[in-house]
Amino acid sequence: MGGGGAPEVRSTCPYCGVGCGVLLRADGQGGLAVRGDPAHPANRGRLCSKGSALGETVGLENRLLAPRVYGKETGWDDALQLVADHFRDTIATHGPDSVAFYVSGQMLTEDYYVANKLMKGFIGSANIDTNSRLCMASTVAGHRRAFGTDTVPGAYEDIEEADLVVLVGSNLAWCHPVLHQRVLAAKKARGTRIVVIDPRRTASCDGADMHLALTPGADVALFNRLFATLYEGGAIDKAFIARTQGFDDTLRSALNDGLAPTGLDAAEVEAFCRLWMRTERVVTIFSQGVNQSTSGSDKVNAILNCHLATGRIGKPGCGPLSVTGQPNAMGGREVGGLANMLACHLDLENADHRSAVRAFWNAPRVPDAPGLKAVDMFRAVGDGRIKALWIIHTNPAVSMPEADAVRDAIAACPFTVVSDITARTDTARLADVLLPATAWAEKDGTVTNCDRTISRQRSVLPAPGQARADWNILAEVGCRMGFGAAFDYASPAEIFREHATLSGIAGGFGRDFDISGLSAISDGDYAAMEPQRWPVTATRSGNRFFADGIFFHPDAKARLIPVSWRAPAAKTGPRYPFRLNTGRLRDQWHTMTRTALSPRLSAHLAEPFLDIHPDDAEALDIDAADLVRVTSPVGACILRARITDAVQRGQVFAPMHWTGETAPSARIDTLVAAATDPLSGQPESKASVVAIARHDAAWYGFAVSRDAMDLRSDYWALARTTAGYRAELAGAQAPADWAAEARRLFRAPEAETASVINAARGTARIVLKADDQVIGAIFVSPRPVAVMRDYLATLPGSAAADALFGRPLADMPNPGPVLCSCFGVGINTIIEAIETQSLMTVDAIGAALNAGTNCGSCRPELADLLQQVRTREAAE
Repeated sequence: MGGGGAPEVRSTCPYCGVGCGVLLRADGQGGLAVRGDPAHPANRGRLCSKGSALGETVGLENRLLAPRVYGKETGWDDALQLVADHFRDTIATHGPDSVAFYVSGQMLTEDYYVANKLMKGFIGSANIDTNSRLCMASTVAGHRRAFGTDTVPGAYEDIEEADLVVLVGSNLAWCHPVLHQRVLAAKKARGTRIVVIDPRRTASCDGADMHLALTPGADVALFNRLFATLYEGGAIDKAFIARTQGFDDTLRSALNDGLAPTGLDAAEVEAFCRLWMRTERVVTIFSQGVNQSTSGSDKVNAILNCHLATGRIGKPGCGPLSVTGQPNAMGGREVGGLANMLACHLDLENADHRSAVRAFWNAPRVPDAPGLKAVDMFRAVGDGRIKALWIIHTNPAVSMPEADAVRDAIAACPFTVVSDITARTDTARLADVLLPATAWAEKDGTVTNCDRTISRQRSVLPAPGQARADWNILAEVGCRMGFGAAFDYASPAEIFREHATLSGIAGGFGRDFDISGLSAISDGDYAAMEPQRWPVTATRSGNRFFADGIFFHPDAKARLIPVSWRAPAAKTGPRYPFRLNTGRLRDQWHTMTRTALSPRLSAHLAEPFLDIHPDDAEALDIDAADLVRVTSPVGACILRARITDAVQRGQVFAPMHWTGETAPSARIDTLVAAATDPLSGQPESKASVVAIARHDAAWYGFAVSRDAMDLRSDYWALARTTAGYRAELAGAQAPADWAAEARRLFRAPEAETASVINAARGTARIVLKADDQVIGAIFVSPRPVAVMRDYLATLPGSAAADALFGRPLADMPNPGPVLCSCFGVGINTIIEAIETQSLMTVDAIGAALNAGTNCGSCRPELADLLQQVRTREAAE
């Protein structure tokens, strides 16, 4: 178990769908030590930077500790009764489809199960959808078309046994770092080849044998070309094809698509197709670059077609592998958390399935048609069809496309309930009723990761204040709505047993999801349950699907789906000439409700930005660090320009994480139109069209503070530091008195002030102190401020006699911006080590400084830095 004191508790990381095991140790003071679980099959002890920093995110700062009704704290009894009464009265007056739940992959499976049962079985509407709709709905649709059910065929172990791993629309190195380390380990151990298919050059390209920088949205065209090559090269597995339908039509479509644009040289396409065709063991890993598209389902099926046609599925070292963005996106799929699904992979539109679920639940009604998917749900909120809305552990006022319209819709909804751990999100601020839920380290239940492994999430910290588990909140509302017998749960173990029992009924219908072998699990065995991959039945446990050629369509055959390339919904043109790609950063998570609490995670990239190609920046007269205004047909943002050839000309990239709490002008989904895949309902978040112009402010500033700042400028972006906070600022009009403005900003009207202000030049440097310690400092210039930000961020709370200079004294170390978040190693420290110790490789940097030796996701940046230093030295 390691160490002394409290015992370690085995649990699961709450971030991406890799599902890493963690070992947690409470310190008895509200703190938490976190390390990777060496016994967990997903990560074998490894954690990424976010997982390693989990202990920094469990404090009670900004926690919601009691129910609030119309802004006032109240008791649970009044709050829950109000929720139950409002939903019951709304249904009675306007019908069951006048209410909706919008839930989240942050919920545990047991929570998800109760929410789905309440909405579909007892309220009688299918208006329950999840933020997983934004993540992997296209994969679900593609799986169901091809396989007959939403089945992930393979397992993580296939990565180690593959001879070729193809990453499609997946920056695995940053978004699923532990899986990427398994890919690189396979390359080192067995020479596995790696191909990255992505419009951007990302960290995942480091170590890749081939990078195909295709045109955004061209995945179908590329995989159709591959399908045609497989046919022309005689690589079709005729025996396996006999277990499928649709080959001829699919081949015809693939051949007809041969001239569709990919943005790639013919030689590149040919090299990729030949490599794929000549390699027996191929794993294709795909993620949001495939899913988040108006043709996302077709992209998925284009990939599946190639694996099915060659029999490269269900066998060791080969198969398609969808990697999901959230810790329990899979669990939500299993319980029917999507608006078009029924529990346990049963079909909502199948009368026999509905009847079986209704009888099992003893439910008054089960809807016979899909409910509103996420985009349509919030449109219905906006136009008044949805009159009561319950949002659980997600932030749609930021994360949904056309985020401004979604925010306004929620604000105008007659009754909105939000269950969350904090009141400080863009969505929570709009709620009529706020319900305090337990956070990840306080929860008890299960989650399912990308390869069907069910893991326990165990509580290690007590629930603070009046916080309750989500299943308990939902069940109590169900009881108060008059459905008491169905929601009289005493524990998550009881809910899990019910879920497992229902899955046995699904197994009886020939469904893939069957964990009925766990339906009689005792409370003690549930508490001690080890990670295990489903199915779990009396006759089968885990392993792969489809090697036997048996699928889940009524005739047991797979379907090859004819698909053709379609351009993204939005078209570039003179008004909006750039294609916008959005995505994640290495060290941040979703809308930063959790990760923004960690200073070391905020230190890597502390401000929202726009990546733009050097040629485009020159044409637009944009310099590095300029602010730029980005506009689309539906919204506008202000971001910091980052000039890089990692994006192609005519394309730009922006991260998705900033919110009204951290950078109000950088809510990137305000730019994204709500165009969706017609089958999956998933929005197209990777191919918006935008215009870009330099944003000229009257002044620019950088501030550091010990305490929270009163930020009111036209542009600001806030980040946590080890000493307090840092903020980038800009405004259209300079204050008349910068010293007075500094006192207001730092909420310190009586503080001692030192300043250097040059009104003619428009510069100001102001430091505020109390008890001889810096409480705040601001640096202002008519151009983006040039100061040593990472050094200044350490000064609040210190004497810092040199604070006005904006840089350290000559004899003081300055580690520079953090590059390795796991160990907090700065760029200047790394450069100094390279120069003084003659370090020649990334591994040598790791041996000297530990940088890059944990999750490895900073290794590409280390390699770039090493090359820059060596290039500079060679030129000197």
